[in-house]
This record gives sequence, C-alpha cells and structure tokens, in this order.
Amino acid sequence: MATSEKQAMVVGIDESDHSMYALEWTLDHFFASNSPFKLFIVHAKPTPSVVGLAGPGAADVLPYVDSDLRKIAARVVEKARELCLTKSVHDAVVEVVEGDARNVLCEAVDKHHASVLAVGSHGYGAIKRAVLGSVSDYCSHHAHCSVLIVKRPKTKH
Repeated sequence: MATSEKQAMVVGIDESDHSMYALEWTLDHFFASNSPFKLFIVHAKPTPSVVGLAGPGAADVLPYVDSDLRKIAARVVEKARELCLTKSVHDAVVEVVEGDARNVLCEAVDKHHASVLAVGSHGYGAIKRAVLGSVSDYCSHHAHCSVLIVKRPKTKH
C-alpha cells in the first residue's frame, strides 16, 4: 500500500445518542490531526417492510412509513455532517444505505476495504440483545476488519 494512500474507516450511525457519541469519540481519537484514515459514515435506513407492517391496509401505510424513515435518515446525516464540521473533518463521506444495519455495515466494510469499523453500543442486557439483535455483536463476528465498539461512560447517579 502506498504511504500516501489512507486506510478506510467506517463508522455506523443511526438516530440514537449512542451512535452519535461513537462518531464523536471516533472523530476526537482518530481525526484530531493528520489522520491515517479516510472516513466513511454509514447510516442504514430500514426498509418499510422490515418495520413490521403486515395485514390489511399495510400497503396504504408503507408510503408514510417510508417518508418518515427518509426524514429520520436526513436528520441523522445532517447531524453527522455538523458534528464532522465542528471537529474540522471536512472530507468524510456520508452514505445512506437501505437495509438491515448488520448487513449494511459489513457490506460497507467490504466495499470500502475498511481496516476498522466503529459502532456504538446501546448497552442492552442479554434479553434485549437476544430479542432485538445486537448490531455491534453481529459486526464483531462477521465484519472483515477490526471492530471498535464505542461505549458511553456510565453516568454517576
């Protein structure tokens, strides 16, 4: 690999505070000055059919659900871009890809030949993780690169 060519880093984001914390942490720790990485920020927009609509009338509701998902994606992307600008990171590539976050992030790693994938952790317990599925857990086992799981510090009560 040429010394001038940067390695790729993918950061997965969604509308949660956990993912924005992970993006901010990554920017602070890897992009503060002369980073060896090219940053790709990826938001996985769920497909309306995945949201769990079925039965009579579902087809009538899907366009509204899709519209809401697009609005959420636009807000997430705008928030990520603003965060990058506040950290003086001007060359990040922000992508919205439709699909399940687990697959979207692993595919983004392959597409960009990333050497690192950074994701946030929702901090779910075992039961919630089993029911909802953990994106970070899935990616740590299936992504073809190192996976950085960024956890928010516990707040003191």
